Amino acid sequence: MTGMSVEPYREITFDKDGDGPAGQSAALAALARQGVTDLVLLAHGWNSSPSGATRLCSDFFAPFPALFGPGVEAGYAGVIWPSMMFTDEPVPDYRALVTVLPEKEPVLGRLAELLALAPAEEAAFAEFGELLRELTDVPRCGAGVPSVSGVAQSVPEFLVADPVEVCALFTEALEGRTEQDFGEGLKRYWKGAREALRQATYYVMKRRAGRVGEFGLGPLLGEVARAAPGLRVHLVGHSMGARLVAYALRGLPAEARPVASVTLLQGAFSHYAFAARLPHDPRRSGALRDMQRRVRGPVVACYSRHDTALGVMYPLASRLAGDSESLTGVPGGLLGSDDPRWGAIGHDGVQAVPGTARRTVADVPYEGVPGSGCVNVDAAEVVRSHSDIRRPELARVVVAAARAGRP
Repeated sequence: MTGMSVEPYREITFDKDGDGPAGQSAALAALARQGVTDLVLLAHGWNSSPSGATRLCSDFFAPFPALFGPGVEAGYAGVIWPSMMFTDEPVPDYRALVTVLPEKEPVLGRLAELLALAPAEEAAFAEFGELLRELTDVPRCGAGVPSVSGVAQSVPEFLVADPVEVCALFTEALEGRTEQDFGEGLKRYWKGAREALRQATYYVMKRRAGRVGEFGLGPLLGEVARAAPGLRVHLVGHSMGARLVAYALRGLPAEARPVASVTLLQGAFSHYAFAARLPHDPRRSGALRDMQRRVRGPVVACYSRHDTALGVMYPLASRLAGDSESLTGVPGGLLGSDDPRWGAIGHDGVQAVPGTARRTVADVPYEGVPGSGCVNVDAAEVVRSHSDIRRPELARVVVAAARAGRP
């Protein structure tokens, strides 16, 4: 591919349902016949365009050829899926939203119009709430929607609660005001409405990443394993892409074990995902319970306390998606709670999995990582924001994980 920093490089594409062009698994398996022993596969996070995802792959893969030692012939692949940028902006760019949700263009157009006009009328907020539900395919009654495994799950409360209350509380969270300030008029609440739209699109992308991983990438890797059983696959994912590659483990055929290592970079999913028991509810497990056992080598989670997108906004989105008291009675307010239930794996690593090893990004070149199980790597020394992953130090972590699982 022109302008790509490494060769051989392939791109794997999926649509929103995890479907992709025919022949993709055969193209990856063919790399093994060309002498490739290890395939490093990167799934991007929220991007506004496929070209941006390709540039990320080129930048991220650039250090790798100098890092792999003798006996390794590396190939590279990028997973390109319809997503959008996880930014610190209060609302995603309208044109980017239409790009990734083209079937929702009329809905997005009206949402953008309401946000621009900001009418101080309850009826306008009611319409805004209905449009958010239409955008996310959530029924008004709050009935469950299918999860990526077809099991009903709860709907985020902010999508079915009173829209004026929701937008008022989001405004409170963003401005740090208290309830007595809510008498200033409805117009101010449109600032909170922008955040509600951002959270709604986050919810859509969360479901999409899991679906693409479980029903797209997982089965494809199973096909690759059948065609090229000796090829060692190293999965790397950033942000929502980390969720995608993690859910690919759940989508692997039962007999397939092609994945030799997994590296999660600033993963935008629960830090309890791999737990057999949730600390706050031992009757329940994480969504990816024991999936690390489907990996021949380690599952490495790189995290950074400097990632405010995961340290602040992710817990807010998670709390609103999973707590019956998320809109009322939360200690510390919407943004002030330190409740560990809502933490992201990219903010403090894997939690509640006994035996999880710990490293810093500076330790890894000298100590390596264990050959199996979960490993937390504190990358705060080099990762200063959510998108700050174009770092040779992180490339070394991926290579260390690849080496750790070798026979």
